[in-house]
Amino acid sequence: MSEKEKKGAVGAQVAPAMGVPPGLIAKEDIPQVLPILPLRNSVFFPGGVLPLAVGRQKTIALIKDAVRDEQVIGVVTQRRAEEEDPGAADLYTVGTVARIVKLLKMGEDNYSLVVQGLARFRVLDLVQETPYLKARIDPVEDRTPVDDVEVEALAINLKKLAREVIELMPELPAAATELVESITHPGHLADLIAANVDVPIEEKQQVLETIDLKARMKLVLELLNRKREILKLSNKIDSAVKGEMSKTQREYYLRQQLKAIKEELGELGEEEEELDELGERLKKAGLPPDVEKVAQKELSRLKSIPTASSEYTVARTYLDWIADLPWSKQTPDNLDIENARTVLDADHYGLQKIKKRILEYLAVRKLKNDMRGPILCLVGPPGVGKTSLGQSVARATGRKFVRLSLGGVRDEAEIRGHRRTYVGALPGRIIQSMKKAGSSNPVMMLDEIDKLGADFRGDPSAALLEVLDPEQNFSFSDHYLDVAYDLSKVMFIATANLLDPVPGPLKDRMEILELPGYTFEEKVHIAQSHLIPKQLKEHGLSSDAVVFNEKALIKIVMAYTREAGVRNLERRLADVCRAVAVEVASGVVQAGAKRVIEEKDLPEMLGPERFYNETAERTEIAGVATGLAWTAAGGDILFIEATKMTGKGSLTLTGQLGDVMKESAQTALSYLRSKAESLGLPGNVLERTDLHVHFPAGSIPKDGPSAGVTILTALVSLLTGIRVRSDVAMTGEVTLRGLVLPVGGIKEKVLAAHRAGIKRLIIPARCEKDLVDVPEQARKELEFVFATHVDEVLKAALEQNPFERKPPPAEEPPGGEDKKKGAAKPEIRV
Repeated sequence: MSEKEKKGAVGAQVAPAMGVPPGLIAKEDIPQVLPILPLRNSVFFPGGVLPLAVGRQKTIALIKDAVRDEQVIGVVTQRRAEEEDPGAADLYTVGTVARIVKLLKMGEDNYSLVVQGLARFRVLDLVQETPYLKARIDPVEDRTPVDDVEVEALAINLKKLAREVIELMPELPAAATELVESITHPGHLADLIAANVDVPIEEKQQVLETIDLKARMKLVLELLNRKREILKLSNKIDSAVKGEMSKTQREYYLRQQLKAIKEELGELGEEEEELDELGERLKKAGLPPDVEKVAQKELSRLKSIPTASSEYTVARTYLDWIADLPWSKQTPDNLDIENARTVLDADHYGLQKIKKRILEYLAVRKLKNDMRGPILCLVGPPGVGKTSLGQSVARATGRKFVRLSLGGVRDEAEIRGHRRTYVGALPGRIIQSMKKAGSSNPVMMLDEIDKLGADFRGDPSAALLEVLDPEQNFSFSDHYLDVAYDLSKVMFIATANLLDPVPGPLKDRMEILELPGYTFEEKVHIAQSHLIPKQLKEHGLSSDAVVFNEKALIKIVMAYTREAGVRNLERRLADVCRAVAVEVASGVVQAGAKRVIEEKDLPEMLGPERFYNETAERTEIAGVATGLAWTAAGGDILFIEATKMTGKGSLTLTGQLGDVMKESAQTALSYLRSKAESLGLPGNVLERTDLHVHFPAGSIPKDGPSAGVTILTALVSLLTGIRVRSDVAMTGEVTLRGLVLPVGGIKEKVLAAHRAGIKRLIIPARCEKDLVDVPEQARKELEFVFATHVDEVLKAALEQNPFERKPPPAEEPPGGEDKKKGAAKPEIRV
């Protein structure tokens, strides 16, 4: 037997009339045996009205008999809704006495009826199962008096809570609140609310079975309160969802309007076309499989992002970078060795060591096609052509050239880029340079790598370790791209003025090639072949109109410049060209006439001479020696002056000297004291003489051990009165035993001596091997003396041999013979 509750029109229990109490039938009017109508999926309460649809034969027979006899029936809920023919065990024990109010025949074996609940009853036992169920019952009544104060308070709370629930359910009619307010009987109020609240069947049945009115009202109050909290949360979620839906709908409407506008303007499909074009660019970029997978995933995501969203711009920019980078595009290498040699020689004079290394790379590259690009570091003073050499290498090999200036870079993100989570993020300079080059195998110049900085944002030199490591740079990771990029085919050429600031691990990853300074002849040749034609062109002068006399050019090199490179030389030549341009523009020189630059014209054009050979002038008196110093600009000559005065044997050193140089002076003086007799010096001359050694250019800090032999030579010259030869310069460290130890920077020092017009150069014998790096012309024009002991230095440096000089008689102290016994020992200040 199956009775189905209909939702909507069928299933909602309402009060039969306003203000009618549930006791619609007296207890004595209820028969002891009632026909039982099983009900599933619902619980029927006294005072309620329930529409039912009936279709089974047992139920139809029950209804016909009840209508015919005008008797009441019992409505009991099934325990299991799926049971079609329930028995006593399948029904709850408490039900509702009901009266059939209305019956309609909807068709054959199909009836619709409306029943009204009258009172509760308890099933005692079944007395009949066919043709329908009948049971012996016991009517039950509320146990609590309705005029109890607590019951009244519970009724007020129920009405208040019911109003809140009704307000939270806008689908309920407005009359629902009036209905609740009109009910005065507490039991009827509790039953009505329990019948209409959406809770499980078991909980409704529990309310029906609760006979005690207070307990029943508290139970309904609990159910209603829980329903209110659920409705509040549901409304909150619904509001959030509706808000999001409203925003989405608004965007949809705006996009549709924009679409209509574009359609009217004939621009419809522009965005789709752009994305399709971007997809084609990605396909043609030759992406590696891993990168292509990431790019296609990002492209699919981009198509679903609204164009007005900021995320769209971020994703679009990222894909543009992916598409623009040269992943597989290369320029073919020009492997013609003779052509490369011709290009390098045409662009730069000299620099044979660098050219040799480039030609070796091309030769190996010709034999082995998959050779990785070399990582070179050109170290040398300013102006020797390090940066321009990189351009020549690119031209000789047929590769693209990009220059990356690292001077002053302090942020690691400059190398590796910023992550895309940051606003305005971009790839690092390495990836930007690759995009600019347009090929995966350019010549990349890392200029001024020794001037990298570091601060709280990271150390860029540490990021370069991966870039310049052939074992790692095939999968370089940029923070912005977040995919591996192959840098192994790039030819890296770094430049630096000094190697000391370059970190050891970074230095270890590069092949160091040192560029020496230029000799006079090389500078003259560079000026004739490169600098003069360049300056004439920049100043609008023809090569036939201006001719530099060779003597004038040599004068400019020697008297107006003194440097390792040629930058200042180029500036002086530019000064001359500007002076000629003024002459041509003012009509002093006729247009088309040849202007020959003579030596006599230079003072008027360039002013007085800025440099002259002061070696001879400085060494005209005893006590002055010429030393050699290494500087970042390529080396220089250094004059050391010594003088003496009556005193107590102290030594004073001036010229902003470092500790090592001061110790060299002390060592030289100690050796001089030990050799005083063999040098022909009176035995007590050093005890009564104060010595002062000065290094001119006092504002420049000086340090190092290589001035030891020069200091000793100056002191010997001072005390013996023998002048140092004007064409001699020297370098080397001296020991207390008189040995001459090797020093560094020989190449730079030799070139500095050559520039200064020195003819004889004294260097430690163990430094002879370092002359290999010195240009051949400088080696030919200089006389080298390789010394192992200071005696050899003194013999080669002084105008006469100091050891052949006879010592004069020792001078007696003031006071004569009488004071010899009590004479105090001279003070020696170290």
